[in-house]
Amino acid sequence: MTRHSFPQGFLWGAATSSQQIEGGRFEGGRGESIWDRFATIPGKIEDGSNSDLACDHYHRWPEDIEIMKSLGLGAYRFSIAWPRIFPGGSGKPNEAGLDFYESLVDALLEAGIRPFPTLYPWDLPQVLQDRGGWAERDTAERFKDYAAVMARRLGDRIAQWTTHNEPWCAATLGYEEGHHAPGHKDPSEALCAAHHLLLSHGWACQAIGIEASRAELGIVHIHTPAYPESTSQADEDAARWFDGFFNRWYFDPVLRGVYPEDAIADRVAAGHLEGPELPFLKDGDLEAISTPLDFLGVNYYSRVIMKTDEDGRRVAVKPGPPESLTDMDWEVYPEGLYDTLRRVHKDYAPKKIYITENGAAYDDPMDAEGRIADPRRIAYLRDHFLSMGRAIEDGVPLKGYFAWSLLDNFEWGYGFKKRFGLYAVDESSRQRIPKDSAAWYRDVVSANAVSDEPTPTSHGDSRAVEL
Repeated sequence: MTRHSFPQGFLWGAATSSQQIEGGRFEGGRGESIWDRFATIPGKIEDGSNSDLACDHYHRWPEDIEIMKSLGLGAYRFSIAWPRIFPGGSGKPNEAGLDFYESLVDALLEAGIRPFPTLYPWDLPQVLQDRGGWAERDTAERFKDYAAVMARRLGDRIAQWTTHNEPWCAATLGYEEGHHAPGHKDPSEALCAAHHLLLSHGWACQAIGIEASRAELGIVHIHTPAYPESTSQADEDAARWFDGFFNRWYFDPVLRGVYPEDAIADRVAAGHLEGPELPFLKDGDLEAISTPLDFLGVNYYSRVIMKTDEDGRRVAVKPGPPESLTDMDWEVYPEGLYDTLRRVHKDYAPKKIYITENGAAYDDPMDAEGRIADPRRIAYLRDHFLSMGRAIEDGVPLKGYFAWSLLDNFEWGYGFKKRFGLYAVDESSRQRIPKDSAAWYRDVVSANAVSDEPTPTSHGDSRAVEL
């Protein structure tokens, strides 16, 4: 067994998002979000649930901070619910919403935990969607105003801000594929939405910079590395296509100030654009989008293997075998995190990188003694930590890691069926119940190191971190 240490000052944390854990749907002046509306449409949420209560973090956040303290976390990545700040989408901010996040931030600081907020984790105020949502340029203006209000209120206490979480998901899953709110299926609208999401990021960075000049600013992109099934030119092209559609369409404008030409050509060929000129792009947009960043957040879960089939379609190869998959049917592939970090460092050279989400969904039962053993999650985390260590040794400026997620929560279109948490949440009482992975992660954080032990099946009793 070999122990692999991380650099001194490496930041260990956990992540959540407002729509997924807060609840308090009708409290504190909160307005309706697009996910609140989406959940009322029959069949959109797999288990028929909604997030009106979620994990009840709105009331139980002091308990959740105590959990973070017990784990020894240095930071907490949470998100701010835009509808809680601007129930009407714009105008005068809701003081009760501002007070809620101010209390949370102050308590985190008192506990010695760095607040690491994200302004947008996909919960757009429904009133803005009624006016066209992210397909409309005005929504980017409203986001800039929202960012300025938050920075004005909390900029003296928050050192690092991220604007958006995974714009790809908000645009593609929400406006092109219909799996996420608002549930549209219009590729051209999705391209407008993607651009306005990125534009709002740039404008928000500028607004936060005015209100909190010492703040470090970043954005969170998901990165899924694409590998060809074979060395054939057709399969190589399929991997290139996916990389342009999924990764480079979002990384390149922010970090290079351009949209990738080959990905534009792919969209033209698919009929999503009439020509290479982007109709939503205006003078100065790319300069705003590529406002210099202080750090980049990267979310990584798995890879994709691409091929071109007999009909000439670019398709993903079905992953397998079943034992290599999480409950999301995502392949466990820690080597992809190493490749992601190396690629982002080489191609984009951000000053700092944080892994802002990484984790695995497994539904592990509680035994008769109240213990939840989750050795597969422990193995997943351990192997990804080892990949992170390799990347750091190779010169990647990786400064921290946030486990997804602190709690089992409302997992978007799946409802409560997919469980990523270090802690389970009782369906009736909303009691937080630690899993073995919580104790294991606590030990990693305490040591600032991980071992390459091959079968991590008993890393202490999870009840050791129960409050």
